[in-house]
Amino acid sequence: MRPVQRDSPTKAKLLAAALELMLTKGYEATSVDEICTRVGVTKGSFFHYFANKEDLGKAALQHYFTSVRSAVESAPFQREPDPLKRIYGYLDFVREASKGPRTPSGCLIGTFSQELAETHPDVRALCDRYFNEWADLLKGDLDAAKARYAPRAHFDTRSLAEHFLAVMEGALILAKAKQDMTVVGDQTRHFKEYVRSLYEARSNKPKRAASGK
Repeated sequence: MRPVQRDSPTKAKLLAAALELMLTKGYEATSVDEICTRVGVTKGSFFHYFANKEDLGKAALQHYFTSVRSAVESAPFQREPDPLKRIYGYLDFVREASKGPRTPSGCLIGTFSQELAETHPDVRALCDRYFNEWADLLKGDLDAAKARYAPRAHFDTRSLAEHFLAVMEGALILAKAKQDMTVVGDQTRHFKEYVRSLYEARSNKPKRAASGK
C-alpha cells in the first residue's frame, strides 16, 4: 500500500467514494471505473495514487478504522472516570450512532473479512489487525472495571471484548437483511445487560453504575 498523501483532495475523494461504494456493494462489485466516475477523474489519476484496486481497498480500510476510532476516542463518555460507566457510555454511544440517518449500514472490516479472507491474504491480515485493535480498546476498560467491581470473577475480558465484536458484526448482518438498523440498537442493549450481570451481580458496591437505558 502506497503512503497516504494526506494533502491530496483527489486522493481523499477517491477514498471517500471507495468507502461509500464498498460499504454499500462490497469489494468485488465495486469497480475502479465506477469509483473514478463517481469522483470525476481518469484512471490515470487513480493509478497516480493507488497501485491497484486492492491498494485502494486497504487504504479505505485504514481510513475507515481510523475514523471510527477517532470518533469513539473523542466522545463525551470517555471523560467518565468510572470504567464501568465508560463501558456503558460506549455501548450507549454505539446504539445512538446506529440511529443516525447518515450512519453506514455496515462495517467495512466485517464486509472485507467475509468477502476477501480466502482470496486476499493481505486484506485478511489487515482486518484481523483492526479487529484486534478494536478488542484491545474495549478490553482496557473491561479490565479496569473488573478490578474495581468484580476482582474475584473468572470471566476472560479479552473474550468478552471479542464477544461484543461478534454481537456487533452479527447485528449489522441482520440489519442489512431486514433493512432495519434498530437491530443494532437492540442487540447492543442486550449486550449491555449481559455486561451488567457480569460486573454488578458480583460487586459489593451499589448496583447500577449507570442508568439502565
